[in-house]
Amino acid sequence: MPLWESRTELRNTSFVQLLLSSGLRRQEGGSLLTFELPSGRLRFGRYCHGRVGAAVTRSKQSRVFYASVDVVGQAEAYVESERAWAVQRAQADGRYERLPMMLLVTKVTRGLRPKVEWVDRNGVVGERELSRLGWRERQWLFLEGPDGPEPAWLWLTEQGLPMTPDRWNGVFRAANLRCAEVLLSPGEREVERDFRLAEVRGKSPYATPHAARHSMALYMLVLLNRLMENRYGLSAADRRDFAMLFGDPWWLVKTLLGHADVEVTKRHYLAPVAHLRPHRGPPGPGIRETTPGNRHQAQEDHRQSASRDRGAPPAGNQAHARQRRPRSTE
Repeated sequence: MPLWESRTELRNTSFVQLLLSSGLRRQEGGSLLTFELPSGRLRFGRYCHGRVGAAVTRSKQSRVFYASVDVVGQAEAYVESERAWAVQRAQADGRYERLPMMLLVTKVTRGLRPKVEWVDRNGVVGERELSRLGWRERQWLFLEGPDGPEPAWLWLTEQGLPMTPDRWNGVFRAANLRCAEVLLSPGEREVERDFRLAEVRGKSPYATPHAARHSMALYMLVLLNRLMENRYGLSAADRRDFAMLFGDPWWLVKTLLGHADVEVTKRHYLAPVAHLRPHRGPPGPGIRETTPGNRHQAQEDHRQSASRDRGAPPAGNQAHARQRRPRSTE
């Protein structure tokens, strides 16, 4: 963008790429610790796998997540550059010594249920299962670095302090405004985005943390469906047999997103990929036949669920909407 240079470009792009690659929620990706970055590579070496703690997930259940090697490498580059410089400035300014609390990590155990052991400023020793540490508790974890204690929290502000997950909304909002300032006329910017014409909204990109997760889900659905139809040439009967043995694409995406029920995944992501269902034979279990009527209903459900994610009330009577379709755990 002309005449603009970000001081936290690597941090911001690393975070966006991580959410696009892994499908993590804002709080899940935004509360990662440095030693939780995926490190174990899968068989063919293109993806790494890590684990997100139960306390920071919506379902309160820990799960494995996957991120591409390139994305992990970009996050590691951020740790070695922008993040390291922010830590050095904070140490030189004495910011960490002025914090009300500091838990210096002495050991992180391995295994299925790793534990974090620490000692506070008064010499009191403590420990807790890593998966049970919420994002607020994680902010006070520090590691002994080459020049003194530094936060274990992965994403830091310019001041070298942990960046709380909700602050990412402001980062995305500022980026959206910069794009609108360059791509829209003054008259078009005066109209609030929700009231702009569709052709005007299409001129300027608009992104949120949840949009990155949504994009990953749609990409995986398209990829898995095309893979099953084009590469393997499965018939409708073959697809049903494959789904009984290994699970269909919806089930696989549901697992990656951490949804408790595959119906939640379908309700949120059905409309944009309704055309991907095979036309050979009847639809699979739990999937409606594509018609103009139910495609319109799916798109309306998708629009209302997106409005709830943004904090806006859905159109129509809210009480009736809740009675007709229960709020999901997305």
